Amino acid sequence: MKKIAILGSTGSIGRQTLDVAREQGDIEVVALCARRSVDLMEKQIREFHPQTAVLWEEDAAKDLRDRVRDLDVRILTGMDGLLQVASMDGYEYFVTAIMGMVGVRPTVAAIESGKKIALANKETLVTAGHIIMPLAADRGVPILPVDSEHSAIFQSLNGERGNRIAKIWLTASGGPFRGRTAADLADVTPADALRHPTWSMGPKITIDSSTLVNKGLEVIEARWLFDVDPGQIQVLVHPQSVIHSMVEYEDGAIIAELGVPDMRLPIQYALYYPERRPMPGEKMDFYKLGQMTFERPDLETFPALQLAYDAIRKGGNLPTVLNAADEIAVQKFLAGEIRYPEITEIIRHCMETCRFLASPSLDEIFETEREVDELVAAWHA
Repeated sequence: MKKIAILGSTGSIGRQTLDVAREQGDIEVVALCARRSVDLMEKQIREFHPQTAVLWEEDAAKDLRDRVRDLDVRILTGMDGLLQVASMDGYEYFVTAIMGMVGVRPTVAAIESGKKIALANKETLVTAGHIIMPLAADRGVPILPVDSEHSAIFQSLNGERGNRIAKIWLTASGGPFRGRTAADLADVTPADALRHPTWSMGPKITIDSSTLVNKGLEVIEARWLFDVDPGQIQVLVHPQSVIHSMVEYEDGAIIAELGVPDMRLPIQYALYYPERRPMPGEKMDFYKLGQMTFERPDLETFPALQLAYDAIRKGGNLPTVLNAADEIAVQKFLAGEIRYPEITEIIRHCMETCRFLASPSLDEIFETEREVDELVAAWHA
C-alpha cells in the first residue's frame, strides 16, 4: 500500500491524483491540503479518510472542523499546518500540486524529512531550483515530475545513463491564440483566454498557457530538473498535443513520449515509478489522428517566453520576479483590472526594476515576492 499526502488536493492536479488513487485501489491518502474549498475538502475527507487535513484560511478550517467533527481527522491551518504535514511520519510520497509560492517551504520540509516528491508546483523549481535540487541530492530524495512535458522528458531519459543530451524539445500546444498577431490580442477578454484548445486546467495555468508564460516556467523547471543549459531547451509548438516532449541525444537520435492529453498518466507514472500500470480511458489512435504538425513559437506576439529565457540565463532572483509578477498580473486580468497585453508588460517592468540578487536564500526569495507585489501595486497608480 502506497501512502501519500497531497498539497493542493482540491485543484485540477490534486483531483486527478485522487482519481488515480481511486482507480488503483492501493494508495492510502494520509493527508489532504488546500486553500479554502471547504465543500470539496469535506467530500474528499469523507471518501479517502485522511489522518490530517489542512486549509490555508483559518475561517475555512474552522468551518471544516465543525463539518467533520464526526470523523477521526485532525484539521490544521496555514503554513504551520502545511509544514506539519510535510514533516510528519507515516507516508512516502508528497504530491505538490498547489498553485503559487506557498508550495516552496513545505516542499523543502518534505525533502528534509526524506519524502519522495511528486512535483507539479512550478514555483518550487522556478524560484528555488538552486536550493531544491542540491538539497534533494544531498538527502537522496527523488524529484518525480508530474507536469506532462517534464514527465515526458523523464521517461525519454530512461535507460540512457551516461549518454549526453544535445537538446530537449519542450512541446507546447500554442494556446487559444496561436496564429494571432499582437494587435489581435489587444482586446482579449478573460473568457477568450480561458478557452484552451487541448487541456482542462485551472484558470491561472490556462491564462499562462495563452501568454506562453507557462511554457517559459517549464523551460526554467527543465533547466533544474535535467541539469541542462537553457540553450539546450527548445520550445516546439505542436497543436495536437500528442508528443508531450522529446530528448535529442548527441548522435542525433530523438526519443519522444506520446499519448493522449490526460494528466492522470504522468501522475500515475510518478507515483508508481518505475512500474507502469494499466490506466482506464482513451488511448492513442494514430489512424484517427492522421497527422502531427510543428511550428516555431512566435516570440513577437508572445514575448513572455523570451522573458523566461532571459530570467533563467541571468538567474538569481529574476525567475522569482518573473513568476511573482505574472501571478499578480493574471489575477488583475481575471478581475478585469488590466488588459491582456499588460500581463507581459508588467512582467517586463518588474524584471527591469526589481533589485537583483545573484544567489537568493529562501527568505530573500520571499522578500523578492513582496517587492514585486509593491511594484505591481504601483502599476498605473
